[in-house]
Amino acid sequence: MKPIVMAGGTGSRLWPKSRAAFPKQFLTLTSTHSMLQDTLARLTGIEHEAPVFVCNDAHRFIVAEQLLQAGIRHDGILLEPVGRNTAPAIALAALHATQNGEDPILLVLAADHLIENIEAFHTAIQHAESLAKQDKLVTFGIVPTCAHIGYGYIRQGDAIKDSHGFNVAEFVEKPDLSTAEKYISSGAYLWNSGMFMFKASRYLQELEKHAPDILTICRQAIASESLDLDFVRVDSDIFSGCPSDSIDYAVMEKTSDAAVIPLNAGWSDVGSWSSLWEVQPKDANGNVVRGDAILENVHNSYVNAEQRLIALVGIDDVVVVETKDAILVAHKDKVQDIKKVVDTLKTQQRPEFEFHREVFRPWGSYDSLDQGSRFQVKRICVKPGEKLSVQMHHHRAEHWIVVAGTAQVTCDDETFLLTENESTYIPIGAVHSLENPGKIPLELIEVQSGSYVGEDDIVRFSDRYGRTKQS
Repeated sequence: MKPIVMAGGTGSRLWPKSRAAFPKQFLTLTSTHSMLQDTLARLTGIEHEAPVFVCNDAHRFIVAEQLLQAGIRHDGILLEPVGRNTAPAIALAALHATQNGEDPILLVLAADHLIENIEAFHTAIQHAESLAKQDKLVTFGIVPTCAHIGYGYIRQGDAIKDSHGFNVAEFVEKPDLSTAEKYISSGAYLWNSGMFMFKASRYLQELEKHAPDILTICRQAIASESLDLDFVRVDSDIFSGCPSDSIDYAVMEKTSDAAVIPLNAGWSDVGSWSSLWEVQPKDANGNVVRGDAILENVHNSYVNAEQRLIALVGIDDVVVVETKDAILVAHKDKVQDIKKVVDTLKTQQRPEFEFHREVFRPWGSYDSLDQGSRFQVKRICVKPGEKLSVQMHHHRAEHWIVVAGTAQVTCDDETFLLTENESTYIPIGAVHSLENPGKIPLELIEVQSGSYVGEDDIVRFSDRYGRTKQS
């Protein structure tokens, strides 16, 4: 069995924690590890091969870093040049997994789900695996706990002999409330989890039967796959022409071999702040609090403080989320409308749509502390042994002040070391680089000044991470 972990998506409904450049699968929302790391951790105890990850190009270094932190060995990080939904993404993973003549059973998981009962999850996987070996295409249906209108549903058909599964009678769209209540009262419906298991060859066979154009393009795109550090790249020009379709529409709703395993394991897709409130431990007043907060006469609320003290007085059923650069206040019943806020940020081209104030790079991170029309102040952290690209700027000069660790600086033809409380000046147009040759993180304050201090004023001459543009 080979896990295929889908690590794309933006998680816009969890703004301001989730941003386009750092979405929810990389956040620590329900434990001390990221949701991506928890996805792999819950497979401990189940025999499986090294997993394959599918993500977009912009998130590649975040995925690699989080896998490294968790000590997770992988069998490839497949990069989608553009998002084309789950059917093509899984096709790329299946083609990658079978390219050496193997035919593993694929366990397709989302990187941003919560599952509380690991034992029940493992049991469901074992039941699904027995059906997958019989050439079934298996999905996991969540035993519903309420008439939820945010999920699609699966109607169970006849029980499959000598198994714990059922044939799928029907996939249905997200219903209105009255329809959802009828589904629940019938006892025949499950929530659609978006998790699957099947032989790689069986998925490709059914895709060729029901959506051959998707399979043809994915085969062509992956035929010229190339390795870039830990990443597997496919032909972007070819893949861009692939139809965008979900696995449900492309295959599962059309195949005659769809089966479903009921799963009752405390599952949530953590699709909103209210759903996160539902699954977290609460205090005596029904509140979930993370971070520094004082609550006075507050009930059934979710509070998440990242940097500052939050005080709430005399209000109920609210969500308050604070980050370094944004604060969200919403009624718990209206959190689905947060997507409208994100759409507005995108339309206005505000940086809060895409980035946090602290931005993570393969070499470390930088935090924008202050900015004006002709200056910017950053706190830069470089991991031991890492190096920024050799670069130059047309419009800004930079002052670097080391506050911790040791920096190896190259400025034009000169290379030298700086230690704590030492500084240097990088003139406009100077070819320069910054490296941490030490064993501890390098921290420095960078003061940029000039007519333009945007991140796209970078000309790269060489880069160990294979970046060809500002990133």
